Amino acid sequence: MSNVIANAKRLVVKVGSSLVTNQGQGLDHDALSRWASQIAQLRHDGRDVVLVSSGAIAAGMQRLGWKRRPHALHELQAAAAVGQMGLIQIYESCFRQHQLMTSQILLTHEDLADRKRYLNARSTLRTLLALGVIPIINENDTVAIDEIRFGDNDTLAAMVTNLIEADALVILTDQAGLYDKDPRRDPGAKLVAEARAADPALEQMAGGAGSHYALGGMLTKVLAARRAARSGAHTVIVSGRDDDVLMRLARGEALGTRLIAEKPTMAARKQWLADQLQVRGSLVLDDGAVKALRVSGKSLLPIGVHEVAGEFERGEAVRCLDERHREIARGLVNYNSAETRRILRTPSSEIEAKLGYVDEPELIHRDNLVLL
Repeated sequence: MSNVIANAKRLVVKVGSSLVTNQGQGLDHDALSRWASQIAQLRHDGRDVVLVSSGAIAAGMQRLGWKRRPHALHELQAAAAVGQMGLIQIYESCFRQHQLMTSQILLTHEDLADRKRYLNARSTLRTLLALGVIPIINENDTVAIDEIRFGDNDTLAAMVTNLIEADALVILTDQAGLYDKDPRRDPGAKLVAEARAADPALEQMAGGAGSHYALGGMLTKVLAARRAARSGAHTVIVSGRDDDVLMRLARGEALGTRLIAEKPTMAARKQWLADQLQVRGSLVLDDGAVKALRVSGKSLLPIGVHEVAGEFERGEAVRCLDERHREIARGLVNYNSAETRRILRTPSSEIEAKLGYVDEPELIHRDNLVLL
């Protein structure tokens, strides 16, 4: 399927730190100019393009004269604050040469975990694309804390792909693609030209991070492709060192590793439930409840739940596990954790007797539940 990019009308392009910072030695102006030129060509061809660019922390480290990536959160945030200014200034200048406007969008996981903020972010991005603006997205490292971090820009790019329901995600890296073994250690490693994004064998092939300047490794890219596939988007992992790589992909040239999404696009709300809400707890279901969800497409009733883990409030997201503790679904729960524990294995007709009131007969309504 070398045409996964050629046929794509809406793209998310992610550029890694090593491609914009000369392996940590400051921002590479020429590289940023090349990305801007290629994205401008895609835009002039009538495609929507969102750019997710790493490099702020590495750029800030260079400006501050730091040789090694710090571990302290406040130092990382300071480096991001310094480096983000230079990164976005160069991009703005490069795109202006192609008569294109840019916008800067900084996100945290919390922005996409909250339903209202998620929808606001989606509306803003769609409006910018309709106006012909190139959104440039990065994680808001300046204010992000461990509990709300995406962790790497591969994950962020996949979540943005889901957010705007893009057709494809292009992850530009310093490797030719995914190999069946680590090519830096095994000269016999072979490039994986194409595979199913959901293939569990891909995780075993993926190695760790190759640079202390970059947080993400090949594993994060494989997991990002799986995440993007949940909204029906294909992913290409390809070398950003190749000449004119984006345009060659757009012409249908087979480059890098193509990870194919097999499932149709989920409805936007259920996609959000599956992928972007922070889960607060878990429910363990009996076999009858699992069958009711999977086979019959029914709501989850309290009578089918026999264990609760975690603390959560009404309306928060919880995992639904089978008796082997494998996640089979997740959704928005109608009762908090204390109430749920009181009505376990209870018929819906007896909820009021147990609690003194009844909000809903279902623990999770099928409209607020998505199978995984």
